[in-house]
Amino acid sequence: MKRRPSPSRRARSSRGTSAAARRPRRSHRRIAAPASPQAAPTPGLLQELAQRVLFRDQNVIVLNKPAGLAVHPGPSGGLSLEAALEALRFEARTPPALAHRLDRDTSGCLTLARRPSALRRLHELFAAGQIEKTYWAVVQGSPKAESGVVELALRKRNRKDGWKMVVDPAGQAAITAWRVLGRGPGLTWIECKPRTGRTHQVRVHCAALGCPILGDPVYGTTALRSGTPLHLHARALSIPFAPEGPPIAVVAPVPGEMLEALRACGFTGG
Repeated sequence: MKRRPSPSRRARSSRGTSAAARRPRRSHRRIAAPASPQAAPTPGLLQELAQRVLFRDQNVIVLNKPAGLAVHPGPSGGLSLEAALEALRFEARTPPALAHRLDRDTSGCLTLARRPSALRRLHELFAAGQIEKTYWAVVQGSPKAESGVVELALRKRNRKDGWKMVVDPAGQAAITAWRVLGRGPGLTWIECKPRTGRTHQVRVHCAALGCPILGDPVYGTTALRSGTPLHLHARALSIPFAPEGPPIAVVAPVPGEMLEALRACGFTGG
C-alpha cells in the first residue's frame, strides 16, 4: 500500500507550487526604440515638391529632389522627404514609396513607385544594374585623363564624430565610369555613371581621383569646408521599366547653386 504524504508535506508542496506560479516570467520580446520625431513639412514645401515632378505615369514618379532635403529622417529626426510623400500622391489611393535614395545635399533625379508591383520592378532593375544613372559634379583640381573607370571597393567606417565610407579591398564592389565635360580655373566639370549603388560612391571615387567634389564636407579638403554647397547633381535617369518599349528617360535641370561653377567650366545651358 502506498503511503500518503502527510498533511504538512502536502501543504509545503502546495505552497511551493503556488509561489512558482506567482513568480514572473522573463519576457524575451525586444522593446522597440521610440521613432525619431519628424518635422512636419510646410505647405510651401509640399507645393514645391509637387511642382518638381519631372515624370509621372501610373507606376513611376521621378522627382527633382532639392539639395538640403534628406530622403529619410536621421537619428535625431527632422524634416525628410518621407514625411512629405502625401504631396506626391495625386490621384492614387496611397502616397508613393521611395525606390532608392540620394544624399541630403545631392539634388536631382529620384525615383518613386506608385504601387507595390512597381516598387518590386524598380528594385529588381536597380539590383541588376539596369537603370542608368548619370551624375554631374564640379570637382576641385583636374583629372590627368579625359575619362576612365574607378573600381574601388567601399566599406562604412564608424568614428566618434560620425561615419564615412572608405576604400577597402574587403568592402563591397563599387564601379564608377567618368568623363570630363569641361575645365575651368582650378575646377573640372565631370560626368559620372555609377555602375553600382554604394553609399557616397561618386563622392569617394572623385576624391580617389585626387579631385574631391566642390563643397564636400566629408571627403573634400579643409579649404572646401567653407559653407560651399555640395556640387553634385543626379542629372539623368534611364529606366527600362517595360520589358518592351522605350525606357523612361528623365533629365533634371541644373540647380542654381551649381550654375556659376559649371559656367566657369564651359557650361552654356540655363
